[in-house]
Amino acid sequence: MNILITGAEGFVGKNLHQHLINKRPNDIIMCCDKNTLEDLPELCRRADFVFHLAGVNRPTSESEFESGNRGFTETLLSHCRSGKKPPLLFSSSYQAVLDNPYGKSKKAAEEAVFAYSNQTASPVYVYRLPGIFGKWCRPDYNSVVATFCHNVARDLPIEIRDDNFELKLIYIDDVCRAFAEALDGRAAREDDFSVAEPVYKITLGALAETLRSFRQSRLSLQVPDLSDMLTRKLYSTYLSYLPDFSYRLLTHSDERGSFTEFLKTHTSGQVSLNVTKPGIAKGNHWHHTKTEKFMVVSGQGVIRFRKIGENEIKEYPVIGEALQVVDIPPGYVHSITNTGSSDLVTIMWADEIFDPSNPDTISESIFPGEA
Repeated sequence: MNILITGAEGFVGKNLHQHLINKRPNDIIMCCDKNTLEDLPELCRRADFVFHLAGVNRPTSESEFESGNRGFTETLLSHCRSGKKPPLLFSSSYQAVLDNPYGKSKKAAEEAVFAYSNQTASPVYVYRLPGIFGKWCRPDYNSVVATFCHNVARDLPIEIRDDNFELKLIYIDDVCRAFAEALDGRAAREDDFSVAEPVYKITLGALAETLRSFRQSRLSLQVPDLSDMLTRKLYSTYLSYLPDFSYRLLTHSDERGSFTEFLKTHTSGQVSLNVTKPGIAKGNHWHHTKTEKFMVVSGQGVIRFRKIGENEIKEYPVIGEALQVVDIPPGYVHSITNTGSSDLVTIMWADEIFDPSNPDTISESIFPGEA
């Protein structure tokens, strides 16, 4: 299949292009943007399906709305009529119902697309999309999410006129998925229009607060609550705007080795990195409720357990070359000893974030009767 994308260099076009390349490797993806308009007649002649994403939303004069949205759409449709009369998907806007120059031009373009379908009997899919967010969207252009992500990531101010103003948003990957379903003739519809879901609602104030919490997470090590899908998608988007992808962690070191907290979660505890020097034993404590998992990734050692009130000691040799996970249950004194000649490096997970005021950690030697 020959698939044509107009506006292929734009935010949606770039994402859709990559989506189709990955999902439909046997199709031919043809791209048209403002620099290749002379190729449009030939591309339309060859096209079996058209994604019409090109348009004008930030013109230097209002007249460009009419020429760039209605005018270009009519030109595109004329070329399609001269070719295979392919099915066509049009990316419109929720503003098509508004009485402003941009909305009027989008509404006129919609009407031209529906007229093309009536004349040719070719299917058309018209999407009135809300604000789209995700990777590769230009800040300070037409996406408040992109602008806020860019500025918050750089500790720059953001402008909020009304904290309670509610945004309707859709994630770019969900848009691409919906567009691909339309390509297969499986578009979800409401009356004459096609719909992409899910659409999220969030206030400007809540959006700013969420993005600022992402910036703070490098200091707190707290991973956002990714069970909320909007938060998850906003977090992915925010990370794509970071100017620097690397950051340092605080390491606590002494003659025994070091301990570094890596990340913390609201619901699933924390992950840390522990380094133990040769001949050193760490731990020698137990927990009432807290549980942990240890995995040695480098070096050689032994993890020992003794149930409180008993003398029997269980031993588990561990080595970095043979990865294994050792569960640390409550009610057992436990220790980890470096039995090798190099540092013993262990990834440690605990089911709760460490709370100094309630550590649930009771010191006791793994060896009965030893102080």
